[in-house]
Amino acid sequence: MIEKEEALSALEERLEYHFQNKDLLQHALIHPSYSNEMGEAKEASNQRLEFLGDAVLELISSTVLYHRKPAMQEGLMTKLRAALVCEPALAAVAKALKLSEHIVLGKGEGREGIQYRDSVLSDTLEAIIGAIYLDSGIESASCFVKKNLLNDIEKKQLQMDAKTMLQEALQARRLALPKYRIEHQEGEGYTARFTVSCDLGELGFITTAEAHSRRAAEQQTAKTAFEWLEQHHPSTKSKRRKNK
Repeated sequence: MIEKEEALSALEERLEYHFQNKDLLQHALIHPSYSNEMGEAKEASNQRLEFLGDAVLELISSTVLYHRKPAMQEGLMTKLRAALVCEPALAAVAKALKLSEHIVLGKGEGREGIQYRDSVLSDTLEAIIGAIYLDSGIESASCFVKKNLLNDIEKKQLQMDAKTMLQEALQARRLALPKYRIEHQEGEGYTARFTVSCDLGELGFITTAEAHSRRAAEQQTAKTAFEWLEQHHPSTKSKRRKNK
């Protein structure tokens, strides 16, 4: 019993959140396989907390994007939110928090090592978010989500849609929009390869990239151009972030 309490305390330290109701944390860690094995009702597992946590996560991430991206269209906000809270992103946070060490499984599933699967880890993290929400409300849940999942929005947006990021950055600096041009194309269908250039005009910077499609090549050149722009012509906002 003491070892279990110590393990939960260690987890709370990593979560940087201490539960008022420890039962909520324990409940969030119970995989359905354990409750099934023990002959308990489905409600004994973390599935209901996972359901709640998923809804809380969507609300928090949507609210953050609404305020941080006032010019972003709804469709792009939806895509960005999906990238921020997708299964791999949740699982990566769960791995950093070492949740696999605490998930309570049925004996068979424990032998199979399913606690290391992204699906199980992401579900458990959502259950913990739901537990934090029930324990002390939306503010605490929001702090946890912002720190662990919404701390790198610009980087994830850049990976998802670098062309939009580059366009917005140039417009913010009152500079001309980039010009994309197909420099070379070979093959068709699955063997097609496109070499595309991105020209920043008056800034004198041109970069090229090769990919299986024109769009993918454009995204790659835009990403390189955006990173160059941020390094050599940082915006006032970027300068403020560096000086903090």
